[in-house]
Amino acid sequence: MTDRTPPPPFEAIARTVGEHVPELVAIRRDLHTHPELGRGEIRTTALIAERLERAGIGVRRLRGTGLVAEMGATDPAHRIALRADIDALPIREQTGLEFASQTDGVSHSCGHDVHTTALLGAALALKEVEARLVAAGIGARLVFQPAEELMPGGAEDVVSQGGLVGVDRIFALHCDPSLDAGQVGLRVGAVTAAADQIEVTLSGRGGHTSRPHLTQDLTYALAKVVTDVPAVLSRRLDPRAGAALVWGSIHSGGAANVIPASGKVGGTLRMLDASIWDGVERLLESVVHEVVKPYAVQADVSITKGVPPVVNDAACIDALTAAVTGTGGFVAPTPQSLGGEDFAWYLTHVPGAMARLGTRTPGGPTYDLHRGDLVVDEAAIPVGARMLAGVVFSAAAQLAGTPTLTGVSPLTAVADR
Repeated sequence: MTDRTPPPPFEAIARTVGEHVPELVAIRRDLHTHPELGRGEIRTTALIAERLERAGIGVRRLRGTGLVAEMGATDPAHRIALRADIDALPIREQTGLEFASQTDGVSHSCGHDVHTTALLGAALALKEVEARLVAAGIGARLVFQPAEELMPGGAEDVVSQGGLVGVDRIFALHCDPSLDAGQVGLRVGAVTAAADQIEVTLSGRGGHTSRPHLTQDLTYALAKVVTDVPAVLSRRLDPRAGAALVWGSIHSGGAANVIPASGKVGGTLRMLDASIWDGVERLLESVVHEVVKPYAVQADVSITKGVPPVVNDAACIDALTAAVTGTGGFVAPTPQSLGGEDFAWYLTHVPGAMARLGTRTPGGPTYDLHRGDLVVDEAAIPVGARMLAGVVFSAAAQLAGTPTLTGVSPLTAVADR
């Protein structure tokens, strides 16, 4: 590619995606009806592989579940990767939709069915213009990743199986129910937080609630862990780190008049500052032991290292801006979230960026992720598909030194809707 490279085929991409919208909606609903948990996405992987192969796109299945597809030049000057996560959550769906989950206690409550479908749509659009990819020396790698919701997640599986070999840039999207369908939230720098999974198990001498002085009152000590450990951390960590320790489960005892001999509490520790996150384990363990020491119970602290923050590369955000505006979308500002996302592991290897895909019906209710009542406006699917296909060309053009494609910056291309 040179400075005289023809502009990306945004119009052809938009047209092709538009032609496939009914099929993409049907695929999304099929995936939504049949959700599968991380590293068990067998049906999902088969469905994706079948549709890609039917389109003439080469597929390499990963060990277990998930797959990688290749398009464009076989020995490219620049290879751009696109990633979608394919797993669901152990949450019971409560939407009442006609295509609601048929798997009890499992649902696509984080929108990964939308992510998967958008990448499938991008694949079909890129296939339509594959001759342009080949002529420009561009390779496109499509990563359908398993197990994003687990710790450790599927991103590390993909990397260990060569999923990033030869990749120059990588892009992804994530549903954002606080933005309207048609809008895409972009942000330079950190867009998510570091996240670890925490479990504290206490053990001690139980007994009758009438004689707490003859026991090690474990339930009371567990309550102190729940309330005091986050409070102490807030005074031991730089507040600019944005740390938040929030408990999601607590288990202790089974009878009102019995002090149990064991109990546990589990939650997540999230923070905005990656440098402080790197060394927080020792401090957390120390604080837990300090808090329970007066109660003479034994404490075991388990920390499952999760993910660093997703830090969006500035040049990659420029490429996304060109793709969004060039294919008919609208760029909106987006704040940093305390949510964790294992796409961050890819960015420790190559530059890239994650976009926030608006999924709210304009004028409609605002839902939240990881809830059983999440409803997504399916008009978001073609927006995501067009953006993902388009950024393959805009990122490769940027790497080749082609001048700015749109002249629109992420700060000025803000949706007025």
